[in-house]
Amino acid sequence: MPKQIVRLGRSNGAPAGLARDMALDIVSYGRRGPNGMQHFGADQIAQIQRTVGRTPEVMVKVSGGGRDVGGVEAHLRYIGRHGKLPLETDEGLTQQGRGAAREIATDWQLDLCRSQYKPRPAEGQKDTRAKLVHNIVLSMPAGTPPEKVLAAARVFARENFALQYRYAMVLHTDQPHPHVHLVVKCEHEFEPGKRLYIRKDTLRQWREQFAALMREQGVAANATPRQVRGQVRKPYKDAIHHRLRALRAVQQLATHEQGGRRAPKTSTFIGAKLSSLQQVLRSGQGVQDAGEKAMQITRQAVVANWRATADLLRRQGEADLATQVDRFTARMPPVQTDMQRLTDRWSEAERSRALERANAQSLAPRAR
Repeated sequence: MPKQIVRLGRSNGAPAGLARDMALDIVSYGRRGPNGMQHFGADQIAQIQRTVGRTPEVMVKVSGGGRDVGGVEAHLRYIGRHGKLPLETDEGLTQQGRGAAREIATDWQLDLCRSQYKPRPAEGQKDTRAKLVHNIVLSMPAGTPPEKVLAAARVFARENFALQYRYAMVLHTDQPHPHVHLVVKCEHEFEPGKRLYIRKDTLRQWREQFAALMREQGVAANATPRQVRGQVRKPYKDAIHHRLRALRAVQQLATHEQGGRRAPKTSTFIGAKLSSLQQVLRSGQGVQDAGEKAMQITRQAVVANWRATADLLRRQGEADLATQVDRFTARMPPVQTDMQRLTDRWSEAERSRALERANAQSLAPRAR
């Protein structure tokens, strides 16, 4: 019997996108045996073991994409560290040096793409031009051997894009987590008009594929939806992620409150949250975040599915694994929105400042 994916419908005011985002593929991947009872196969049990054992999760994300030749060349120069790192191409060639980015863009004939000649939007308007390339990042947690990440990335790129879409890649080890930047041309090489589109299901499948390739390299790796792992915080887009630091946000808010020196520039995204947080704190009311209700609904569905998984495992004779599932479910972190996190950190910073002021006053010499 083919596997069935159970998707959550919209209920109790849950957002419409929840059903698309939440494919709870633990219980739903169970298969029915000859007697009609549902049971887990060896692959499904291995997946559950990896998840409850908190096996390191792979990351596959689209970090953007150039919409003109200049933008593509700039990104290739950036990931190649302006000629210092070798760029591997789909033809098995390695190009390095300051002219490598220009050579690759010319070889891909990006200047012949129709979208290349659409006018650039005016400042402040959304860029609706079609992408010439997709910028993809394949990453593993700190401690993973970089050469194995690159080996898995090579197979990943070959299986998905070879002889269809031109690509180039480079390994980065300048951060604790080794990762590969993969640039893929959007237009098909031999079918005019055919383009590479990346959807949520595409990313899910790529994560599972990359995790399997890492395991083939002898590296423990897993790929599960963040909600299934009890992770409620949605990753920020790169433009926000690189500028968003919780400590910096708290420091900025404190500076504004105290009328001190000019605070460092932050993103519009976090600025809006800080403004809302200021209003809440001044009013003395509790934080009420509209996203909390949707998160709670999602968490309830996740917990229900994990409990059903544990019950099925016990019926299947996997009592030890069922106990691990129960423990994993019980230890899920509480649901907390961004606004609630900022409030908690602000309150903690306030307590620290109050303690520092009290210590300073106690150590100050007493007036005679």
